[in-house]
Amino acid sequence: MSTTIRNLWRRYRAVPIVYRISLGFVLGAVVGLSFGQPATNLQPVGDLFLRLLKMLVVPLVIFTIISGMKRLSPARLGRVGGVVVFLYMATTAIAAGIGLGVANLINPGTGVEFTGGEAKSAEAPQLSEVILGIVPENPLSAMVNGDLLATIFFVVVFGLALALVRDQTDDARIREGVEGIFRAIDAGTEALFAIVWGVMEFGVIGVFALVASSLGQNGVGALFSLASLVGVIALGIAIHISVTYLGLITMAGLGQSPLAFLSGARDAMVTAFSIRSSSGTLPVTITDAEEHLRIDESVYGFSLPLGATINMDGAAIRQAVTAVFAANVVGVSLGLADQVVILATVVLVSIGTAGVPGAGLIMLTIILNAAGLPLEIVGFVAGVDPILGRIATMNNVTGDLAVSSLAGKWNDAIDLESGVWTDMRDRPSVGVSSDD
Repeated sequence: MSTTIRNLWRRYRAVPIVYRISLGFVLGAVVGLSFGQPATNLQPVGDLFLRLLKMLVVPLVIFTIISGMKRLSPARLGRVGGVVVFLYMATTAIAAGIGLGVANLINPGTGVEFTGGEAKSAEAPQLSEVILGIVPENPLSAMVNGDLLATIFFVVVFGLALALVRDQTDDARIREGVEGIFRAIDAGTEALFAIVWGVMEFGVIGVFALVASSLGQNGVGALFSLASLVGVIALGIAIHISVTYLGLITMAGLGQSPLAFLSGARDAMVTAFSIRSSSGTLPVTITDAEEHLRIDESVYGFSLPLGATINMDGAAIRQAVTAVFAANVVGVSLGLADQVVILATVVLVSIGTAGVPGAGLIMLTIILNAAGLPLEIVGFVAGVDPILGRIATMNNVTGDLAVSSLAGKWNDAIDLESGVWTDMRDRPSVGVSSDD
C-alpha cells in the first residue's frame, strides 16, 4: 500500500507545478459553481496560501535583488554593459506603460463585483509623496512595514555598493568579506527557493480553495472577466513586440526589416513559447544571435544571460494589466500616483524575480502588495498562468534578441551584411495572383 502511494506521489510530482495549479483552478471552479455559497467555507485554506506568499515578499526582494546586483558588477558594466542594462530597463518601463495604457482603455474586470478581498486604501497619494517615498528615511522600518518601493530602492543601492567595493578595494580582507556576503546571499536565496517550491506545492490546494470560494460568492461572471484579462494581456504583448521591438528597435534603431528580425529570432520565440523558460531557451537564443542575427559574442555573451535574468517585459505587461484588473473587480480607481508606484515597482522588481520558481505569481504578489490591492487576485489569476507564462516568456526572449541586436549596432558588434539581414534583402519579390 505504501509503495502504491509513493508511486502515485511521484507521478503527481512529475507533472509541472503550473499544470497542477491549473487543475486546482478547474476543480475549484467546478466546486464553486456547483455548490455556491457553501463553497466559501474553503476561504481559510486559500487565506493560508496568501499569507504564505506574503511572508515571502520582503525576503525575496532583498535576497534576489542583491544576488542580481552581483551580476551587474562595475567591472562588467563597461560601455556594452551600460548600454544593455539601460535598454533592458527602458524596454521594461515601456512594456509596463503599454500594459497600463491598454488596461486603462479596455478596463478588464469592469462590471464584476468581486467580494473576495478589499483594497487597503482607495485614496491615492500625491505624486510628489510617491517620488519622495521611494527613498526610505529608515530602511529597516521600510522592510518591517512592507514598504516595497523604498525597500527595493535601498536594496538596489546597497547591492551595487557591495559590487563596487568588491571590484575597487585593494584590501583583500574587505574583498573577501564582500564575497562572503554574496555567498551568504546565494545560500539564503537557495533556501528561499526551497520555501517557494513548498508554498507553490501547497498552492495547488490554495488556488482550489480561493477559486471555489470566489466563484461560490461571485458566480460565473468572474470567469468571463478572467477571459478579458487574458485577452488584454495578449493584446498588450502584441503591441509591445510590434511597436518596441519591430518598430523602435529594428526599423528605427537598426534600419532593418522587421521580417528579417522575426526570421532570425523565430526558433528562440517558438522554443520559449513551448517551454516557458527564458533560461531554458538560452542555448537556442544564443544560436539565433550568432548564426542568424550575426551578433558578436562580445555583446550576446553578456546581454543574453543577463536578459534571461532581469528582462521581464512580458511579465511587466502581465502585472500592470492585472493590477488594473484587480482594482476594477474590487471597485477601486487607480490614480496617477498609484500607477507610478506600479510602474516603478515592476521595473525594479524585474531585476531579481525572474529566477524565482513561479516568478509570475510571486511578482504579482509583490505588485499587488505595493499597490494596496487584494492578494486574493493571485489565486484567481493562477488558473491562466500557463497561458500567460507562455506568451510572456516568448516576449521576453524576443526582447533579449532585440536589445542585443541594437547594443551590437551601437558597439559595432553586429554584421548587418550577412545572416537573415541579407537573406531578406536578397529574397526575390513574389507576385500576387488573383482568381478575379
